[in-house]
Amino acid sequence: MAELATIARPYAEALFKASTADLNAAAVWLDELAAIASNTQLQQYAGNPSVTSKQTFDVVAGVCKTKLPLAAENFLRAVIDNGRLSVLPEIANQFRALKNAQSGSSDATVYSAFALDAAALADLSTTLEKRFGKKLNLTVELQSDLIGGVRVVVGDEVLDTSVKARLEQMKVALVS
Repeated sequence: MAELATIARPYAEALFKASTADLNAAAVWLDELAAIASNTQLQQYAGNPSVTSKQTFDVVAGVCKTKLPLAAENFLRAVIDNGRLSVLPEIANQFRALKNAQSGSSDATVYSAFALDAAALADLSTTLEKRFGKKLNLTVELQSDLIGGVRVVVGDEVLDTSVKARLEQMKVALVS
């Protein structure tokens, strides 16, 4: 894993420096490219020696939902020409980390047993920002095995207020 991070770092830093005018737009297309590049069939296709870089580029660009700006096309060509398509998800992670460091925010994943409406998410966001002391970019993922409550992951910190976690705590207390 450290090798991927080492390979991805120069790409992420170069893209960050080149995109300072509009980091949010760059983050959007980079996340889309990373999602596409994480497909194992695409990676196998790109790794085939009989497939050219142009063919790989055409496939990736064709799958994109939106028209890629020129900067995105050039970046994608550089990544493909250097045989780093499989590293694109890690490049996106490091780019997001650089972007968050500049804005003083962090990415947070909220795992919930049920879908959260906008008002509940806004209240949760306010509470979590006070708890963690920084602005959070929340993404919500449903995880029905939590039974109820939420589990929040911010970087390497986890705040687990789910029913499942409380039942586990009660089980440990009863067994010991």
